[in-house]
Amino acid sequence: MPWVVYVWAGLALLLIAAETMAPGAFMMWFGFAAGVMFVVTLLFPGMPLLAQAVLFAVLSFVFVVICRRWFRSGGRPSDQPALNRRAAALIGRVVPLERAIVQGQGRVQIADAYWDVVGPDLPAGAAVKIVAADGMTLVVEAA
Repeated sequence: MPWVVYVWAGLALLLIAAETMAPGAFMMWFGFAAGVMFVVTLLFPGMPLLAQAVLFAVLSFVFVVICRRWFRSGGRPSDQPALNRRAAALIGRVVPLERAIVQGQGRVQIADAYWDVVGPDLPAGAAVKIVAADGMTLVVEAA
Protein backbone atom coordinates (compact mmCIF):
# COMPACT_ATOMS: atom_id res chain seq x y z
CA MET A 1 0.00 0.00 0.00
CA PRO A 2 1.45 3.43 -0.92
CA TRP A 3 2.37 5.84 1.87
CA VAL A 4 -0.16 8.43 0.66
CA VAL A 5 -3.01 6.07 1.61
CA TYR A 6 -1.86 6.24 5.23
CA VAL A 7 -1.52 10.01 5.01
CA TRP A 8 -5.14 10.41 3.86
CA ALA A 9 -6.40 8.00 6.53
CA GLY A 10 -4.45 9.87 9.22
CA LEU A 11 -5.62 13.25 7.96
CA ALA A 12 -9.24 12.09 7.95
CA LEU A 13 -8.96 10.87 11.53
CA LEU A 14 -7.12 14.01 12.62
CA LEU A 15 -9.68 16.36 11.09
CA ILE A 16 -12.65 14.48 12.49
CA ALA A 17 -10.97 14.39 15.92
CA ALA A 18 -10.25 18.14 15.64
CA GLU A 19 -13.99 18.66 15.25
CA THR A 20 -14.42 17.69 18.89
CA MET A 21 -12.23 20.64 19.86
CA ALA A 22 -13.77 23.24 17.54
CA PRO A 23 -17.46 24.14 17.57
CA GLY A 24 -19.59 24.49 14.49
CA ALA A 25 -19.29 21.16 12.62
CA PHE A 26 -16.80 22.54 10.13
CA MET A 27 -13.67 20.36 10.34
CA MET A 28 -15.82 17.26 10.05
CA TRP A 29 -16.57 18.01 6.39
CA PHE A 30 -12.88 18.28 5.57
CA GLY A 31 -12.41 15.00 7.44
CA PHE A 32 -15.07 13.37 5.25
CA ALA A 33 -13.30 14.68 2.15
CA ALA A 34 -10.02 13.20 3.41
CA GLY A 35 -11.85 9.92 4.07
CA VAL A 36 -13.09 9.87 0.47
CA MET A 37 -9.53 10.58 -0.64
CA PHE A 38 -8.38 7.58 1.42
CA VAL A 39 -10.78 5.36 -0.53
CA VAL A 40 -9.83 6.95 -3.87
CA THR A 41 -6.11 6.39 -3.27
CA LEU A 42 -6.85 2.78 -2.34
CA LEU A 43 -8.74 2.26 -5.61
CA PHE A 44 -6.36 4.30 -7.80
CA PRO A 45 -2.87 3.97 -6.28
CA GLY A 46 -1.08 5.66 -9.19
CA MET A 47 -2.94 8.99 -8.94
CA PRO A 48 -0.53 11.96 -8.97
CA LEU A 49 -0.22 14.00 -5.78
CA LEU A 50 -1.36 17.21 -7.49
CA ALA A 51 -4.53 15.51 -8.72
CA GLN A 52 -5.15 14.25 -5.18
CA ALA A 53 -4.78 17.74 -3.75
CA VAL A 54 -7.15 19.23 -6.34
CA LEU A 55 -9.70 16.46 -5.77
CA PHE A 56 -9.44 16.98 -2.00
CA ALA A 57 -10.10 20.72 -2.42
CA VAL A 58 -13.11 20.05 -4.67
CA LEU A 59 -14.52 17.42 -2.29
CA SER A 60 -14.03 19.73 0.68
CA PHE A 61 -15.92 22.49 -1.11
CA VAL A 62 -18.74 20.10 -2.07
CA PHE A 63 -19.08 18.76 1.48
CA VAL A 64 -19.13 22.28 2.98
CA VAL A 65 -21.79 23.42 0.48
CA ILE A 66 -23.89 20.34 1.25
CA CYS A 67 -23.55 21.08 4.96
CA ARG A 68 -24.62 24.69 4.60
CA ARG A 69 -27.56 23.98 2.32
CA TRP A 70 -28.91 20.81 3.83
CA PHE A 71 -28.19 20.93 7.53
CA ARG A 72 -28.29 24.63 8.32
CA SER A 73 -31.00 25.93 6.01
CA GLY A 74 -34.09 24.80 7.88
CA GLY A 75 -33.41 25.16 11.57
CA ARG A 76 -36.44 24.43 13.65
CA PRO A 77 -37.97 27.39 15.43
CA SER A 78 -37.22 27.72 19.12
CA ASP A 79 -39.95 27.35 21.71
CA GLN A 80 -38.19 30.17 23.63
CA PRO A 81 -37.03 32.71 21.02
CA ALA A 82 -35.93 35.28 23.65
CA LEU A 83 -33.98 32.79 25.78
CA ASN A 84 -30.58 34.54 25.74
CA ARG A 85 -31.93 37.98 24.91
CA ARG A 86 -32.87 39.34 28.30
CA ALA A 87 -34.21 42.68 27.10
CA ALA A 88 -36.40 41.01 24.47
CA ALA A 89 -37.75 38.63 27.12
CA LEU A 90 -39.13 41.64 29.03
CA ILE A 91 -41.38 42.83 26.19
CA GLY A 92 -44.99 42.81 27.26
CA ARG A 93 -44.33 43.18 31.01
CA VAL A 94 -45.98 45.96 32.96
CA VAL A 95 -43.73 47.53 35.61
CA PRO A 96 -43.76 50.71 37.71
CA LEU A 97 -41.37 53.53 36.93
CA GLU A 98 -38.57 53.80 39.47
CA ARG A 99 -37.58 57.23 38.16
CA ALA A 100 -39.93 59.52 36.23
CA ILE A 101 -39.61 59.77 32.48
CA VAL A 102 -38.48 63.32 31.82
CA GLN A 103 -37.70 64.48 28.28
CA GLY A 104 -38.19 60.90 27.12
CA GLN A 105 -35.69 59.30 29.54
CA GLY A 106 -36.42 57.34 32.71
CA ARG A 107 -35.62 54.19 34.65
CA VAL A 108 -37.37 51.06 35.88
CA GLN A 109 -36.31 48.34 38.27
CA ILE A 110 -37.03 44.76 37.26
CA ALA A 111 -35.98 42.19 39.86
CA ASP A 112 -32.46 43.27 40.88
CA ALA A 113 -31.60 45.16 37.69
CA TYR A 114 -32.19 48.77 36.68
CA TRP A 115 -33.08 49.47 33.07
CA ASP A 116 -33.04 52.76 31.21
CA VAL A 117 -36.32 53.44 29.45
CA VAL A 118 -37.52 55.80 26.74
CA GLY A 119 -41.11 56.84 26.23
CA PRO A 120 -43.63 59.56 26.92
CA ASP A 121 -43.12 61.73 29.99
CA LEU A 122 -44.69 60.04 33.02
CA PRO A 123 -44.33 60.48 36.80
CA ALA A 124 -42.39 58.07 39.03
CA GLY A 125 -44.48 55.09 40.09
CA ALA A 126 -46.63 55.12 36.94
CA ALA A 127 -47.23 51.72 35.38
CA VAL A 128 -45.59 51.31 31.99
CA LYS A 129 -45.72 48.51 29.47
CA ILE A 130 -42.49 47.46 27.76
CA VAL A 131 -43.16 47.44 24.02
CA ALA A 132 -39.66 47.06 22.55
CA ALA A 133 -35.99 46.77 23.38
CA ASP A 134 -33.22 48.78 21.75
CA GLY A 135 -29.99 47.27 23.00
CA MET A 136 -30.01 47.77 26.76
CA THR A 137 -32.72 50.43 26.63
CA LEU A 138 -36.38 49.52 26.92
CA VAL A 139 -39.07 51.35 24.97
CA VAL A 140 -42.21 51.85 27.07
CA GLU A 141 -45.69 53.28 26.86
CA ALA A 142 -48.25 54.11 29.52
CA ALA A 143 -50.04 50.99 30.71
